[in-house]
Amino acid sequence: MRDLPIGVFDSGVGGLTVARSILNRLPQEQLLYVGDTAHSPYGPRPLAQVRRLALDVMDRLVTDGVKMLVIACNSASAVAVPDARERYEVGMGIPVLEVIRPAARRAVMTSKSGRIGVIGTEATIDSRAYEDALSVTPGVTVTTQACPDFVPLVEQGITTGPEVQAAALRYLEPVKEQGVDTLVLGCTHYPLLSGVISYVMGEEVTLVSSATETANDVYRALAARDLLRPATAPNPQHRFLVTGDTGSFQALARRFLGPEVQGVESV
Repeated sequence: MRDLPIGVFDSGVGGLTVARSILNRLPQEQLLYVGDTAHSPYGPRPLAQVRRLALDVMDRLVTDGVKMLVIACNSASAVAVPDARERYEVGMGIPVLEVIRPAARRAVMTSKSGRIGVIGTEATIDSRAYEDALSVTPGVTVTTQACPDFVPLVEQGITTGPEVQAAALRYLEPVKEQGVDTLVLGCTHYPLLSGVISYVMGEEVTLVSSATETANDVYRALAARDLLRPATAPNPQHRFLVTGDTGSFQALARRFLGPEVQGVESV
């Protein structure tokens, strides 16, 4: 089991931000990444459809052989975690991690005023998953905003320029007006837009991404189960699979993740 890869999935390239943090934290581990690009973005889809798509991808990862599942997608994390844990963790002994609670935990630790903003896809915001995760802390006020144009821009490789800035101003000004001091990037695509988001929100607002906190949770879960791959093991081999076009994904993946992306397979 120790030598099996960690299964990571997202609707597209956004989950690579989580993959990058996992590799930084656990460089000896192997990753099996699936981007469900044929159905991206998940955000505008009905919640029941997102749940079905997510479970289909995780079924594929489990069939290929993984020792852990990381739902590196906020939309899927918002709706699929209970079913995934029942199916894979309880049923098969494969731990399932998600990205919402790690980001919420960090936001609460970071905020000084208790006024926290959350931006995400329509599916994530409609699910109220972040509000549920943050509301358990007394004194926290949550402002949410869906940003439906952000994911398509990132998936096209557009992360700077007037089109991105116009979208950021349109979405973020209402959140900024609420006086938040912490903003949760409630989609794993959004760290790739952190430059323009920080510019619009201002230096006094701290941006919180789930990637680093999720990677720490991965370490803790593997260590607790004695599943860490030994540092003396052969060099890790990573695989990247997509359900859509491989060429466009590979170009973006190499840009955002780096040389670990040697090739991309179609499934």
